[in-house]
Parts: sequence; structure tokens; C-alpha cells
Amino acid sequence: MFDAAIVGGGPAGMAAALALGRVHRPVLLIDEGQGRNATAANVHNFLTRDGTPPADLRRLGREELAAYPAVRTLTGTVTGARPLDGRGFHLELADGGTASARRVLLATGLADDLPAPRGVRELWGRSAFHCPYCHGYECTGRQVAVLGAEPARVRLALQLSRFAAGVALCTGARPLDPALRAVLDEHGVAVHCEPVARLEGTDGRLEHIVFEDGTSLAREAVFVANVPRQRSDLAGRLACAAFPDGCVRVDEFARTSVPGVYAAGDMARRASMPMPLAAVIAAAASGTVAAAALDQDLLSADFNLPDPLARAKG
Repeated sequence: MFDAAIVGGGPAGMAAALALGRVHRPVLLIDEGQGRNATAANVHNFLTRDGTPPADLRRLGREELAAYPAVRTLTGTVTGARPLDGRGFHLELADGGTASARRVLLATGLADDLPAPRGVRELWGRSAFHCPYCHGYECTGRQVAVLGAEPARVRLALQLSRFAAGVALCTGARPLDPALRAVLDEHGVAVHCEPVARLEGTDGRLEHIVFEDGTSLAREAVFVANVPRQRSDLAGRLACAAFPDGCVRVDEFARTSVPGVYAAGDMARRASMPMPLAAVIAAAASGTVAAAALDQDLLSADFNLPDPLARAKG
């Protein structure tokens, strides 16, 4: 039996495995290799790794983990999980294999359901984005667009107007608050109210936004409102509490509502956070926090010590 099974080998899972491996906790890291940012050209806002391709970051992480004998990595998909009468957890894999661990850390991440119009999927992560912190800098001096009419979309358009050469808000014929329209006009953000038919581009690079009336708008990048969802149903199978948006509810030490089950990365958030953080470095940091809390949990169990994090529960 492993001390911990980490399901998901992205930044959160690898960071947790590293922290636990460094204190000689036998860890099994199970990853199916489907990162949320796989289509993106580069990872940004990761200090010392800014601009690194996502696949390279995973490779570097695996190479670092290989130096720790306590960490075992396995390529596979966990299809089931259940508690073992207070003795840990039993995991089932898609290939028929099984594993047991005293604690489980879920780091399975989110996947993105992409919105209309046609063409978003072909451009996703290359010139169709959702996060200004991940991809906004690359829009410096470029012609960009934001799709949507909600206040959050207006806010994003204004944010991008600080450094983009030109910003257009495409409302798709949805009503726009007059006060917000006035702010957009004041700051030079163009507003297009025609319904959007499709996005056109070549090799992942946006060229035109085509409207249903046949007209088009030349743009180099577009920001769309994606809908994130849980990539795995393991949290639900383990009966972990979740928010209405599907994110797993955790406390400040990455503990879920189920004793012995932790969650880290963009799949989980605290009640004080209105949305999951998509930043890779935030996912890695949450994995390190989860690993430390998990290790302290096991330390208390191994030596019959008081739980130093007990007062933070609830």
C-alpha cells in the first residue's frame, strides 16, 4: 500500500509528488497524459519557465521526479475509487490494474467546453484564448476581439485595451448595458452587435471574425468565454462536496469533505475564491500545499500525535 496515490500528473500532481518524495513517502502518481493546456504553444507566468511548451514542462517534471526512489509514476486512467474501511482507498484502473493507498490526492484538472461560433476549437490555445494573464501579453500591439456582452466581457475588453493595438467587443446581438457602452466608447473599444457566424484562420492563427450578415472583421486574437468542467468523475464517486460550478470544495490545506481525500489544481477551490485559478504556477503551488498537509496527516496517524491543522478544519 502506498502512503499516497496522486491521480493526475499535471503541475499540481507533480508538485505534490515531488514534495512527498522528498520526505520519503511512498507515492504512486497516475497520469493519463491529457493536460488542459496541451493545445497551447507555451506556459506563461511560471517563474523561470515562462514560455516553456506544456509538453516540455511535463517532461522536465517527470525527469525531476525520477530522482526520488519513493515516487513511482504510472501512465493510466483511474476509473474507480472507494474507501477501505478506514484503512485507505482502493483504486481501479482502466487496464484492469488496481492500487491501494492510505490517502488520495485528486489532481485530475478541468477540461474546457468551448462555445460557439464555429472555428473556436481549431484556434484554441493558439489565437483563441480565455485568460488574459496566460495569453494577454502576446496580444501586445495586436488587433484583438472579445466575444460576449456580459459585464465581465466588457471588463476584459477594457483590460486588453491597455496594451492591444485595437480591441473590439462582439456582442452577438445581445443587449449591452448603456452605461458600459459609454465606457467602451470613451476608451476606444469598438462594439460590433452583429451575430458572429464563425472564426476563420490558418494553422491555428485567427484572421477574420465573420458575421452572419457576411461582413467580417480582421483580428489576430479572440477571447471567448469557455465553460470548464471536471475532467474526471472520481471526486463525485468519492462523494466529495462540490460547488454549483462543479469545482471540488477544499479548505486552505486542500482537504475535501471526505477524510483522507485531498484535491489540488484548477479542479478545486476554497469557498473564498469565486472561480478556479487557471494559472499553472497556482496549480503547482496548491499541489505543494496539499502534499504538506497530507504528510502531516499521516505523521499524526503514524505517531499518534495531535493534528496541527485541526483548528483549520470545517
